[in-house]
Amino acid sequence: MNFQVILPLLFFLVVIFIAGIYAAKYVKSSESFLQEYFLGSRQLGGFVLAMTMIATYGSASSFLGGPGAAYHYGLAWVLLAMIQVVTGYFILMVLGKKFAIMARKYQAVTLTDFLKSRYNSHWVSVLSAVSIIIFLFSAMTAQWVGGARLIESVVGVSYTTSLFIFAISVMVYVIIGGFRAVAITDSIQGIIMLAGTIILVVAAIIAGGGVENIMAELKAENPDLLSPYGSDRSLTPLYISSFWILVGVGVVGLPQVSVRAMSYKNARAMHRAIIIGTVVIGIIMLGMHLAGVFARAIIPGITVPDTVMPTLALSILPPWAAGIVLAAPMAAIMSTVDSLLLLVASAIVKDLYVGYVNPRAEITKIKMVSFWTTALIGVAVFLLAIHPPELLIWLNLFSFGGLEAVFIWPIVLGLYWRKGNKYGAISSMVAGMGSYIYFHLFIPNAFGMHTVVLPVIISFFVFVIISLVTKNDSI
Repeated sequence: MNFQVILPLLFFLVVIFIAGIYAAKYVKSSESFLQEYFLGSRQLGGFVLAMTMIATYGSASSFLGGPGAAYHYGLAWVLLAMIQVVTGYFILMVLGKKFAIMARKYQAVTLTDFLKSRYNSHWVSVLSAVSIIIFLFSAMTAQWVGGARLIESVVGVSYTTSLFIFAISVMVYVIIGGFRAVAITDSIQGIIMLAGTIILVVAAIIAGGGVENIMAELKAENPDLLSPYGSDRSLTPLYISSFWILVGVGVVGLPQVSVRAMSYKNARAMHRAIIIGTVVIGIIMLGMHLAGVFARAIIPGITVPDTVMPTLALSILPPWAAGIVLAAPMAAIMSTVDSLLLLVASAIVKDLYVGYVNPRAEITKIKMVSFWTTALIGVAVFLLAIHPPELLIWLNLFSFGGLEAVFIWPIVLGLYWRKGNKYGAISSMVAGMGSYIYFHLFIPNAFGMHTVVLPVIISFFVFVIISLVTKNDSI
């Protein structure tokens, strides 16, 4: 156990807890508990909005799974990862003002609130909440595993003990501080992620003797590491292009990201967030995935891909600097977990409990149910994460694809197509979820594309056709 490495991580956790305690006073004093706890009273500024979007989207997949995949596939995975640069820009440009205006008009606190009001349908509401719960559990499990793997690598305790430490750390500040705690801590975590990325990629270049030398070593090992097809030539141009849907434009359909477009305070904040978010996510995605490729030349022979990033940091940096760099994936993981945890809790509490089980519940009752629900979700995910998958990036991408297949068209066409109605939305959501699960289980990567592509196309045509042949009573 290296205390020089651990101390920066402990300092980071203390700062996060202080932010949670600070945010808790807003939860206690707010006139609307639900608006504050699940949406931060719609008061996010441009910098905080950009950072919370980046930190929510940049997860264990970006900082552990992504570099691990880049270590295996080479520069082709860097090419694939850079698709994500446009994510924040695209989300805020597509959803932007219209989504925020309509969300305020409907007094929507969650994405399910928005869809329920837009389509005037309880079935849309229930399907939305159930989809969020199903797919985000797998996403949260991936983050829990990533956090535990990181603590395991750094501290040297068992995986189960690491998992317990991570779970407790996240649950405390989310339960007490709600969305505002998540947004504030995301801003801190976003800065740490950016700094950690820059330090690591610069150190990797120095340790490898320069980019030219690293590339020469990779070429000597396997020339395909430098090709756009991957080390085993399995990444075809069609497959890589299909990621424009999964981690590019399709991200509009991710509830944990789209809900951020409800939470900013004015148009100026949104415009600032677009600029800041695009620049920062570009640096992080390029830096972390390049570091994963460079690690193949610097420390060959790593057998567990998700440990590439911490192993590299501990190998090439002084202990104190490694601690700072390792705070970056911890920040990425915690910032994603807290958002997912709160989103699943909002689906259960706001969308199902308050919406259908007990619509007249008193505020004290809602507070108690919210706190306990968040805690129980954390415990459930902890139990699911005890037996982790080999490469967590695939668990995370499975969740992404499922959510996009369900939500992208009810959100986008709900905003911009007046003829879209509840029948189209329900049919699209069912078709998207059903076809995604079917293709994932039986025909993965059909026609050489990622599994998400065909379900997204199917759900689009189902939405349009069913809406056109049924009565429009959604508006």
